[in-house]
Amino acid sequence: MFKDKTLMITGGTGSFGNAVLKRFLDTGIKEIRIFSRDEKKQDDMRRKYKSNKLKFYIGDVRDLHSVQNAMYGVDYVFNAAALKQVPSCEFFPMEAVKTNVIGAENVLTAAIAEGVKKVICLSTDKAAYPINAMGISKSMMERVFVAKSRTTDRTVISGTRYGNVMGSRGSVIPLFIEQIKQNKPLTITDPNMTRFIMSLEEAVELVLFAFENAQPGDIMVQKAPASTIGVLAQALKEIFNSNAEIQYIGIRHGEKTYETLLTQEECLHARDLGNYYQVPADNRDLNYAQYFEVGKTEKSPLTEFNSNNTTVLNVAQVKEKLLQLDYVQSELRI
Repeated sequence: MFKDKTLMITGGTGSFGNAVLKRFLDTGIKEIRIFSRDEKKQDDMRRKYKSNKLKFYIGDVRDLHSVQNAMYGVDYVFNAAALKQVPSCEFFPMEAVKTNVIGAENVLTAAIAEGVKKVICLSTDKAAYPINAMGISKSMMERVFVAKSRTTDRTVISGTRYGNVMGSRGSVIPLFIEQIKQNKPLTITDPNMTRFIMSLEEAVELVLFAFENAQPGDIMVQKAPASTIGVLAQALKEIFNSNAEIQYIGIRHGEKTYETLLTQEECLHARDLGNYYQVPADNRDLNYAQYFEVGKTEKSPLTEFNSNNTTVLNVAQVKEKLLQLDYVQSELRI
């Protein structure tokens, strides 16, 4: 479906954008547009890939005009631009709103105006039962794209929701590896805290699955496994043959002890697609009479899907997943 098409990635200099390039540059895709604010990262990417298919656009999703100027002639959009560090969003919540909510609205407005065929907005497990500013802003982003999907029949708008991407910039795995290499203690918030784990390649697969299968307003969720933070730290210590001490620092601002990918409320209308869940948009209107006169009494066979009741991997299983990461392999070679 991408043959001879133009794809635009907002926030395209990040980990996800690089994973998409790795997947698509050698295919029949016509053009990939990288839209972001950081000219240094764009220049690094330009030098690294040296591809005529790759085009760079300086801009900010907070600025509707800069987004729309870059979107002329685009067929598909991955909206990956986001503020996603939980502590920084706690201290600067309006910055999270400007990028994650208003920025997403700008991307969708520009996409509809320019006749883009499909847009996938990338969300996070922190948007389900959100307790922190980052999760709340992403939850609002989900509401924005679901609402926006009802306003157009020329652009299919849907989204994906996934957990922690192993090795992505700013995540805990690069932090632990850096601490190991500097012979510092591994700083662990809570060893029993669980997190979904998936590779960048799996994140790209989820987005592609959404492109092929999602209906307007759908949220697509991958059934990912999880790991405790203590097991993850032990797996990395064994991979790097480290005797690093463990230092417990306590839960940081806005953190949960476990994350949720599918809420109990979403189970009422979600569909089980095997390796994925599909959460359709609630397309009821504001005619509230139907809530009182027409009910839905059947129970859902699905239950909440969270990082405590999914498959929780042991040390050997986490090591196996980590050793598949290019990032970990490159760090082992250094």
